[in-house]
Amino acid sequence: MTTRRIFTGRLLCTSMALSAALGLAPSMAGAQAKLKVAAIYTVPYEQQWVSRIHKALKAAEARGEIEYKSSENVTNADYERVMREYATGGNQLIVGEAFAVEAAARKVAKDFPKTSFLLGSSGKPQAPNFSVFDNYIQEPAYLSGMVAGGMTKTNKIGMVGGFPIPEVNRLMHAFMAGAKETNPKVEFTVSFINSWFDPPKAKEATFAMIDKGADVLYAERFGVSDAAKEKGKLAIGNVINTQDKYPDTVVASALWHMEPSIDRALKLVKEGKFTPEDYGPFSMMKHKGSELAPLGTFEKKVPADIVAKVKAREAEILAGKFTVKVDDSQPKSTAK
Repeated sequence: MTTRRIFTGRLLCTSMALSAALGLAPSMAGAQAKLKVAAIYTVPYEQQWVSRIHKALKAAEARGEIEYKSSENVTNADYERVMREYATGGNQLIVGEAFAVEAAARKVAKDFPKTSFLLGSSGKPQAPNFSVFDNYIQEPAYLSGMVAGGMTKTNKIGMVGGFPIPEVNRLMHAFMAGAKETNPKVEFTVSFINSWFDPPKAKEATFAMIDKGADVLYAERFGVSDAAKEKGKLAIGNVINTQDKYPDTVVASALWHMEPSIDRALKLVKEGKFTPEDYGPFSMMKHKGSELAPLGTFEKKVPADIVAKVKAREAEILAGKFTVKVDDSQPKSTAK
């Protein structure tokens, strides 16, 4: 009996040792199954654009799929160094924004061909491991413009953007086209603050537009809705829904959901099938990468005929019967 217990004990220990050596122990198996992912952001996590990426990666982390590390407020001058540190640290996927550091980011990707990179970029994918994305949310931007056109009483809309790059320009043009559909008389004042995160500067630009008669403001940047609230005007949000903070100001918002893009990248990296690709289309409505936010507190304040037109146009977009034009050129003011 004693001999049998000793033998069984030795067998159990041997089995456990073998399992550990093969990476089959429960804790080790779980750890090895997680992808190592890092993200580098040049602005704070709460900035609209970055918040969507960070949210999608945090969701994957919460599901236990990835081991996630990230850095915020990284300067352009320091971006390459941080990228290299994450790459040498064994991260399998690196996510970020390469708009102002295209050359440096692509150079790092070339130096680490076995690492997968998914970066916001105005450029093309680069073999063998550099994929690009941006917020292709021109469809809900068009719909939010339709709402704006129906809400303005002065027929003057102010638009404040960060930089006049394709990713911003196409959303502004889509918004303007949507507003024109429901209100052909509307005029636009367009301004860029040349910063991705400077709420005071955006607020100042908005005040100037309000002084010239704008009663609806397109909030491509933080700070616009604050100015609109102070002056009793309306705002249209972009990328995130801030109506809970501005219940009497933000009428509608074009929302960006980065989950379809992030989940696709994680799946391909895990399967060893990640290739250079443009992820932009995965931000479109048919992939659930974007949507028009619910009207919420403005549900009964937006005219019924405008709501009906928006819903009809939304259905046509989802059915592939209506295509929102993509115009990457810098939008110009039309106000006289």
